[in-house]
Amino acid sequence: MEKEPVVYTAMVTPFDDQGELHLGRTERLVEHLLDNGTEGLVIAGTTGESPTLSKKEKINLFEKVVQIVNGRVPVIAATGSNNTAETIALTKEAESLGVDGVMLVTPYYNKPCQEGLYEHFASTAARTSLPIMLYNIPGRSVVHMTAETIIKLSQIDNIVSLKEASNDLTQLSYVAAQTPEDFKIYCGEDSLTLPMAALGADGVVSVASHVVGLEIKDMINAYNDGKVKRAQAIHSRYLPLMEALFLQPSPAPVKTALNLLGLSAGPVRLPLKNLSQQETKDLRELLPSLQL
Repeated sequence: MEKEPVVYTAMVTPFDDQGELHLGRTERLVEHLLDNGTEGLVIAGTTGESPTLSKKEKINLFEKVVQIVNGRVPVIAATGSNNTAETIALTKEAESLGVDGVMLVTPYYNKPCQEGLYEHFASTAARTSLPIMLYNIPGRSVVHMTAETIIKLSQIDNIVSLKEASNDLTQLSYVAAQTPEDFKIYCGEDSLTLPMAALGADGVVSVASHVVGLEIKDMINAYNDGKVKRAQAIHSRYLPLMEALFLQPSPAPVKTALNLLGLSAGPVRLPLKNLSQQETKDLRELLPSLQL
């Protein structure tokens, strides 16, 4: 790619009405995203309902999205887990399918120490030539990857970026200041995209970009061009949507929004729940107010 993306979309995994993987809907969604500001795709991550996707479904999804995209934007496969051997195995399979990089989440549930985190990521990096995006999300994984661990990992050649979803702006400041210049930092929480940009983040791995991708791209570009007031105005306009898309565990709200906009994404899988009738009504009323 000639230019690093500023807007990645953490893509939902479209299902049919019975909750099975729907590759036809996937193709329509990918084309919608590429037409509306998305400069890179992260697939089978948190928003893609990775905990309920089988390994076969993930592989089918990786293969299909690579085929659809056909080199137009980077395709990042979420291959991380809390099992280092399985993470390496899925990463190698994703590499064989032609993805452009992988995203590795901090191992969840088994609560490794910082040295265990380092060795988990370093071991995976040693077994692939793909660029790696680290994913720090203590709210879901319980374990928090410290600035020191991130900075140490950034010295590994193919660990090239971070999706930061801890909401720790002090940590972000240290990471931005002490990692290599070409190490990219992406905000992992839509509502903090602009504040994180001010502290050194390079862009966002976004959920709201399913709906307002062009607007988020415009906001980041405005900030980078020194048009701070314009960036603030865009942030303020779409902040209610960003908050609404997380009123229930993601991706239930964003799948509902896509369904309301005629981009069939299907239901979520248990143990997640679809929005209630009242929550759906509230979202339906919000979208027109944003001219969506």
